[in-house]
Amino acid sequence: MKIGPKYKIARRLGAPIFEKTQTAKYALSLSRKEKTGPRRGRQKSEYGTALIEKQKARLSYGLTERQFRVYVDKALSSATPVQKLFALLETRLDNVLYRAGLAKTRAGARQMASHGHTLVNGKKVTIPSIHLTAGDVVSLRAGSADSPLFGEAVERMKALTVPEWLTADPEKKTVAVAGEPVYLPSEHLFDLGVVIEFYNR
Repeated sequence: MKIGPKYKIARRLGAPIFEKTQTAKYALSLSRKEKTGPRRGRQKSEYGTALIEKQKARLSYGLTERQFRVYVDKALSSATPVQKLFALLETRLDNVLYRAGLAKTRAGARQMASHGHTLVNGKKVTIPSIHLTAGDVVSLRAGSADSPLFGEAVERMKALTVPEWLTADPEKKTVAVAGEPVYLPSEHLFDLGVVIEFYNR
């Protein structure tokens, strides 16, 4: 999915939602912008604020509006829609690859999966959006594990603190799903409660 100028989008949404904008370079760019003074504009409405939260969540995971709406519709049929939406987003194969450090970015993780570099429970998969459940183990294909393409994966995985619901093994370049992700608003750049309210109007 083509997103557009990431610095510009992140500034508009007021959050460094892309991996590219979670760097010192972006922080410097932002501070230079702020020195020019705040832009004048109308105060955002409740709808406008909710729309921004939705965009932050959707773009964080690199999803199209249609893909994101499918997940929201599934979540709305649940007794706990916020938790359900979070679980649906987090347990995608591409997100698990990113969270474990096997891929540097979610976009890279999508490409990694779609090109057939990954195995789920020993079977080759090429669909980045498949959902994983407790007990699933993700690994690299034998022909891919030693590729220079994944040469930095071990060090990246060692340096990364993975979520509690995942168990990563840097030396084997594998990650296992140990449970279900739990949504804690304070740990994220977006508010899924506001997102659910936005679609539930």
